[in-house]
Amino acid sequence: MRRLQVVLFYICIVFFLLIVSKLGESLHLPAFQTKDTLLEEIKANVEKYEEPPQDAYIDRVWKKTPGRNGLQVRVDESYKAMKKKGKFDPELLQFKEISPKVSLKDLPAAPIYRGHPEKEMVAFLINVSWGTEHVPTILKTLKEKDVRATFFLEGKWAKENKEYVRMIQEQGHLIGNHAYNHPDMATLSKDEIQKQIEDTNTIIEAITKERPLYFAPPSGSFNNLVVQYAHEANMETILWTVDTIDWKNPSVSVMINRVMKNLHPGAMILMHPTTPVAQGLEQLIEQIKEEGYRIDTVERLLDESR
Repeated sequence: MRRLQVVLFYICIVFFLLIVSKLGESLHLPAFQTKDTLLEEIKANVEKYEEPPQDAYIDRVWKKTPGRNGLQVRVDESYKAMKKKGKFDPELLQFKEISPKVSLKDLPAAPIYRGHPEKEMVAFLINVSWGTEHVPTILKTLKEKDVRATFFLEGKWAKENKEYVRMIQEQGHLIGNHAYNHPDMATLSKDEIQKQIEDTNTIIEAITKERPLYFAPPSGSFNNLVVQYAHEANMETILWTVDTIDWKNPSVSVMINRVMKNLHPGAMILMHPTTPVAQGLEQLIEQIKEEGYRIDTVERLLDESR
């Protein structure tokens, strides 16, 4: 008799659970989705949302191009994020980034014109080889807009303006090498190339305690000898894809329109401490951000993070 009661008790429990389950389905209550069901749904959708990493490569036109991290779904973390909601929600998927097998450092010597063509980020290249009049204004605007830029400094200028160099560094900007006295690098011998780059590195390192890792040839003039020497010195040769042409003293509107018309993911935007840049930088930053781009240093633009 007691055994029969136990059997009937368990049968009642099973019927109760079935009724609750059916009621949950009829009312579309997500909380009745079991962990196993939710996990299976997450696993079934993994391939739709994961992306493989992309290796760095040398483009036929744009030369060295950085790779990009892939995305891998963190299944357990995604489940934890969705369990309160009780149903699959792609907005709550959790990811980890997977590094590519080939990075920039693995590639042979070649210039770099841009970041990854799908990275929603751009970089300001501010080449400095004359004057200080507009540097404070530019730094003030960058600070107010919470933007980090890359300042490529001529060695001679840096030697004569140590306080400005320190100011640039203290505000979190990246400092690069712009040769010693703005020569046409493509016309120099290997010894002269070495002197231009190393003398500038020595000056900048003495002021900042950091050795530059990026070299911007003056006026964009270079040849294979220049790029090869920079490569051997563990430096990347940096050029650009968007030019403000601010040295021609355009109006602010002309300069901004020129940049915005040519803006693209991974863009490197060339400028100098000129009147148009000092007057139009705030507006330019605002318009670039409105287009959904983040603005950061060359180093951040070229890394593999998404």
